[in-house]
Amino acid sequence: MRRRVVLDGVCFDPLTEAQVVAHVRAALRRRAGGRIVTPNIDILSQLRRDRTLRGWINCAELVVADGAPLVWAAALAGTPLPERVTGSNLIWSLSAGLGLDGRSVYLLGGAPRTRFRESGAYRAAVALAAASPGLRIAGYASPRHGFDRDRATQDAVCRDVVDARLDMVFVGLGFPKQDWLIGLLREDLPYAWFLGCGAAIGFVAGERRRAPRWLQEAGLEWAHRLVGEPRRLGGRYLRHDAPYALRLLARSALEPG
Repeated sequence: MRRRVVLDGVCFDPLTEAQVVAHVRAALRRRAGGRIVTPNIDILSQLRRDRTLRGWINCAELVVADGAPLVWAAALAGTPLPERVTGSNLIWSLSAGLGLDGRSVYLLGGAPRTRFRESGAYRAAVALAAASPGLRIAGYASPRHGFDRDRATQDAVCRDVVDARLDMVFVGLGFPKQDWLIGLLREDLPYAWFLGCGAAIGFVAGERRRAPRWLQEAGLEWAHRLVGEPRRLGGRYLRHDAPYALRLLARSALEPG
């Protein structure tokens, strides 16, 4: 592993997506578990406002940059990252790599089941299994909003994951809830890997549509999400994230690493 790149106090691993997949596959062969976090500008902005959240990032085995502004800032600081590595891409590439090894995954997240449709986790599991020959689905769950505030429901969710005999868990509940839950689960699943993947399960399930590739490559995926969910994301993106990104870019240019 090469020397980590530091951005605003967060240490990033300078790895490509393919290298992350190779690292996880090799670690599973050694029965070494771990967790992957993919901070973006929004998460770093939250860390700046509430430094108690940093523990969820600092204890991860792999930290990769999910955000073009982070890659730009690293380049400006003279400590480049090789590429943007998103949870929404990793959920596909990790599934493909684990399928080659006959490994199993559990999906936790997505929209709950309704009268008219299956849960997001189920639909995402079907899509990943179809795209990744050899991948085994150990289980799936789409907890209802607020499940973490009910101890009995929380315990039931965790028990189902622990009993599933899995190799990897995709947890798409948003930061920091997903990272808090991963912290609970890791105690009982020391040999498994975890990916906190935010909206990725919803994307795979078809609940939401990702930005076109050209917007992703231009670093404008956030704008696509803002247009799709202006009421939920407008204040966060425009009041906190955009000013934070500009300050980070300026500091990186003026104070190279």
